[in-house]
Amino acid sequence: MKRAMTLSYETGGDLYLNITNRCPCACTFCIRKNDDGAYGSDPLWLEHEPTFEEMCADLAARDLTAYPEIVFCGYGEPTMRLGFLIEVAKHIRRVCPGAVLRLNTNGLTDLYNKEEALADGTDAAQKLCAVIDRFSISLNGGDAAVYDRVTNPKGHPAEAYDTMLRFAKAVKAAGREVRFTVVDVISPEEIAAAQARADALGIPLTVRAYIQ
Repeated sequence: MKRAMTLSYETGGDLYLNITNRCPCACTFCIRKNDDGAYGSDPLWLEHEPTFEEMCADLAARDLTAYPEIVFCGYGEPTMRLGFLIEVAKHIRRVCPGAVLRLNTNGLTDLYNKEEALADGTDAAQKLCAVIDRFSISLNGGDAAVYDRVTNPKGHPAEAYDTMLRFAKAVKAAGREVRFTVVDVISPEEIAAAQARADALGIPLTVRAYIQ
């Protein structure tokens, strides 16, 4: 019997949404290198990217009011499906008006969603801030050299670090809650440099422990 795809899973009391396996980065700490799931979840590899109908059906089986946060974060970069992410967020707003929505992202959406984001004159940050309450953005280093070594961005490596920082600043300027993260695969000196970068932008930094 075929196993159903895991489109949502619970971690730390919150509900996480797995909408794509695509990602433009190959981070050295990526959880996908160690397991098929996240923190005890069922496998998160998708046979196909879920349709809007499939995602709504999955959400309908959950009591969305039971979760402090509903988080777009699965086995890929959620903003690879920018339009889909926004439509699902709007659906959650309709069926559960009090939901708090968070996006865990690499902050690089402007590199691979330029045409979609600007089709109506608004950029990705504007579109996302209209439906997302909180953002967690992978800072990964205090400068571009460390960032590139840890993140391994594909396609636009020279632009990636500055693009991520611009996205973070745009989210902050829009009045949304935003937080940077780094994983302790970098040295204490590099973590200190990341903290200095975050402090300079007025954005809190969370240092996450690498879990093998």
